[in-house]
Amino acid sequence: MSEFFKQLAIQRWDDHRYYHHSRINQSLHLISAISFLCAYVLLFKDPAMAGIVGWLISMATRQSGHFFFEPLGYDEVNQATNEYKEQIKVGFNLHRKLILIGIWAASPLILVVDPTLFGAFAPHANLNEFVHHMGLVWLAIGIGGLIFRTVHLFFLKGVTAGLVWMTKILTDPFHDILLYHKAPLALLRGELIEPRLAHHQSH
Repeated sequence: MSEFFKQLAIQRWDDHRYYHHSRINQSLHLISAISFLCAYVLLFKDPAMAGIVGWLISMATRQSGHFFFEPLGYDEVNQATNEYKEQIKVGFNLHRKLILIGIWAASPLILVVDPTLFGAFAPHANLNEFVHHMGLVWLAIGIGGLIFRTVHLFFLKGVTAGLVWMTKILTDPFHDILLYHKAPLALLRGELIEPRLAHHQSH
């Protein structure tokens, strides 16, 4: 177990130091983390609404921070190019995220073409039922994406690395709140990029 938690700490640190320089991105991750926790609670009460909150709020804020606010040039602090960081990314790099987001964006068309989703649902009779079915589809896409990448990592980096990444993803909302709860205040002070020392050591 000590090796598991060591790898978890490394993945978390690499994720932070490589992909979360922007205070705007960090602040959006804070919003995302809080809404993900709400989605976790909703899973036990209204899974469809959990899928809607997870994608429309949590994922939207999280990924917009990466795509629009995170610096994509040469990383002076870590002495790494963006291309290198994309190549070594354990989870979903920007290219893989675009594929996942594309699947999510296109998914409503499935219910338009086949309202039963191959027999999984009774045909929706109104907009509320359509939205409910859509939320369940989005939840399935999120869970499916998590499982797919975890199993993919089993073959690429080993079972432990895959399980560590899955654990990291599922616990990111808690960790992000601890890590980025001060980011909005820093942003209000006009600090757009988190100051870091180039010699800052990883775990």
